[in-house]
Amino acid sequence: MSMGAYDEAEHERRERMTSQVEPGTDDDRKTYRGSVEYDSGDSTDALLEQFKRMKSDD
Repeated sequence: MSMGAYDEAEHERRERMTSQVEPGTDDDRKTYRGSVEYDSGDSTDALLEQFKRMKSDD
């Protein structure tokens, strides 16, 4: 077997190994319960002004 043939076979073997992904135990989806609240009372202009103040504090 020449070195070039070994390299190609090894490359193909590794490609097969890395293309097969088995799910792990930590890949299970979790069920989340709760609620999300947000306040949309501020106008866009007020939010932009707040953002500018925050940026100027840096």
